[in-house]
Amino acid sequence: MKHWIEAARVRTLPLSVSGIIVGSFYAMSQSIFNWKIVISALSTTLLLQILSNFANDYGDGMKGTDNDDRVGPKRAIQSGVISPQAMKKAIMITSVLTLCSAVALIYVAFRDTNITYSLFYLILGILAIFSAIRYTVGDTAYGYRGYGDVFVFIFFGLVSTIGVSFMVLKTIDPLLILPAMAIGFLSTGVLNLNNMRDEESDRKSNKNTIVVKIGGAKAKVYHYFLLVSAMVLALIFAICFDLYKDANPGEFNADIYIFLLAYIPIIKHLITVAKNKDPKKLDPELKKLALSTFALSILLALSMIYFFTDILLQIYLYFTQQN
Repeated sequence: MKHWIEAARVRTLPLSVSGIIVGSFYAMSQSIFNWKIVISALSTTLLLQILSNFANDYGDGMKGTDNDDRVGPKRAIQSGVISPQAMKKAIMITSVLTLCSAVALIYVAFRDTNITYSLFYLILGILAIFSAIRYTVGDTAYGYRGYGDVFVFIFFGLVSTIGVSFMVLKTIDPLLILPAMAIGFLSTGVLNLNNMRDEESDRKSNKNTIVVKIGGAKAKVYHYFLLVSAMVLALIFAICFDLYKDANPGEFNADIYIFLLAYIPIIKHLITVAKNKDPKKLDPELKKLALSTFALSILLALSMIYFFTDILLQIYLYFTQQN
């Protein structure tokens, strides 16, 4: 069990649900919330991330990418604690569980009221499962051709944030694109940091990530772009939300900007990356950036419902009237 937990890479799980948190709380800020949808969405996303981690362990292990040159912690297949056959079976089981969770999510969100939406999300779910596996598995694994960043940005940024919000609100608010892109950029930043750390071993293994293609120096610039863009987009979103979407539109509300606290560790991380000369020393920064992204999503979510006490009051009055 210990080895399977390690293979699931628990430290990556908070990052994967960041978009779900922001999208769900945005719906709540519009006084609409469905806890069944949120829980099902969290379950599906967590399973998808675990599936991706298992597949990554299997794909890199079978290709020999996870070797002694690799800087990070040893993977399950690389160290021999889990056999390739057992990992392959785990991938199949996790795929089925993820699909079942996705179907349950779709049913809770739409039931039989909108077949078009249900089919669209079902196709999206199958595509997400397929993409999670094909990242490193197979001869045409797109992670080995530099497309992993695109997958992370789309599924853990845009799809998770906007997707869960649409399931609750049944509409897409263009304003939500801003935080969705911010979460997507930050999540991609974590992957880019991982690839910066593994540049040397990936190059030897013919894993042509973006970092391998453009080199470490340009990868740093790319990293700055991802994180700075994310912070700018989140700030623009907060300003627009403050002006048009909050309980007192047009009035300045300092509570909305509480998420700026998460910028402190992100900026410190950028400084560390700028000064870094040895990619191997970037490994501790992975956890810091992932947790900073998670913290940003939590604070940004809470900033959207700073008037949550009003919602609690409405819930209390509702149940009081029912009784």
